[in-house]
Amino acid sequence: MKKIVASVGMVALGASSLYSAPIPGLTEEGGKNWSVAATLRGFYDDNINTSANKQEAFGIEVSPSINYGIQWQQTQLTLGYVYSFKYYDHQPGDSSTKYDQQHLFNVALDHAFTERYKLGVRDSFAIGQEPDVLRTDNAFTTFQRISGDNIRNYGSVVFDAQLTRLFGLEIGYDNSFYDYAQSGAFIDEATGAITPSNSGLLDRIENGIHLDSRWMICPETVGIFGYKYRDVSYTADEEIGFVLVNGNPIPITSKERNFREHSMYVGAEQTFSPNLTGAIRAGGSYVDYYNELPESSTGWGPYAMANLRYTYAPQSTVEVGLSQDFNATDVVGLRNSAPDTTSTSFTTSQQATVVYGSVNHQITARLKASLLGQFQFSSFDGGGLNNESERYYLLGLNLSYQFTPHFSSEIGYNYDKLDSDVAGRSFDRNRVYIGVTGSY
Repeated sequence: MKKIVASVGMVALGASSLYSAPIPGLTEEGGKNWSVAATLRGFYDDNINTSANKQEAFGIEVSPSINYGIQWQQTQLTLGYVYSFKYYDHQPGDSSTKYDQQHLFNVALDHAFTERYKLGVRDSFAIGQEPDVLRTDNAFTTFQRISGDNIRNYGSVVFDAQLTRLFGLEIGYDNSFYDYAQSGAFIDEATGAITPSNSGLLDRIENGIHLDSRWMICPETVGIFGYKYRDVSYTADEEIGFVLVNGNPIPITSKERNFREHSMYVGAEQTFSPNLTGAIRAGGSYVDYYNELPESSTGWGPYAMANLRYTYAPQSTVEVGLSQDFNATDVVGLRNSAPDTTSTSFTTSQQATVVYGSVNHQITARLKASLLGQFQFSSFDGGGLNNESERYYLLGLNLSYQFTPHFSSEIGYNYDKLDSDVAGRSFDRNRVYIGVTGSY
């Protein structure tokens, strides 16, 4: 149901499904079932603070990794860990040091009880600073790089049951957890204005369950009718602004943005050929902001997920996709607002439409190129920024050359641009890097 799109260090971005992409390192039973690697990169970032006022930085990154996998007759287990240490020649504006450390842990377990009943368990844990690492699906909730040991975890359990030849069920549960390092709102004693912390804006727990009925229309086509429930609970319990209730200024806290979402959808999974597959889910979502002041509110919005994948040559693929849903945001429409504000509501969430695509092309036996692009259109719900929007553009290019089975080099470029209706948020960012990797 969800995807993680993330870059490891300064490597070009790449999409990987938690439900379909195993962690590297697993080989056939009896063979080598582990791998280790270390990467050294030099990089240049022309906007290390991801802000309208650019600050450039040069730096180096050291990134070791280890992967392990084991396979039994009916069970497969894979584990992975990547560590990244980045040193900058200039100290980032929101940091007390010239370096960042990032940790990425991944676990995947697949078990087939029988040919008809299967279980999949996934978990991805990250400590990092870059916004693409700190998200659990296609949509960004914040576009800024944030210093500190910010935590993101995403776990899921999915059970597939093929009850008859033509009918099956998929039942799943997923949990997302976010804990940002910066906490405690800043309150101006003279004016009473509140500047929320990252924790106040984004710390939360998301719980979701889904039930999909799967209908075998023909051997190449599976029809889907499904339901998804999601509960989003903010956990910081911090003040994030003020609103007027019956003419009186009332402070609002993180939990006022809690919401429950019910989504109904229909869809299909299609195998056009052994090299071309696609899937689509489309429907609607009903959202209840049950804690919002002065009283709870509800809303409807579209829900969609779609992707198409084509393998046009050995180790060469094209993938495109789209998603549409309600998501958390670091905007409340009340930033730096004083108690005498005339606002009677605030921004509760965003509706985000994401379009993405990637190309991985094996140019020669040793030379490989990759390209990733993404566009996100976000529309805010509620507050003084109701129906205002942001447009985010992301581009990643990477070229790698395999000198030997254990030694390779790479060069790449990443571009990010935020075009926002919110004053002071727009920025663009260019990053280039070159590096070498040794693996065994």
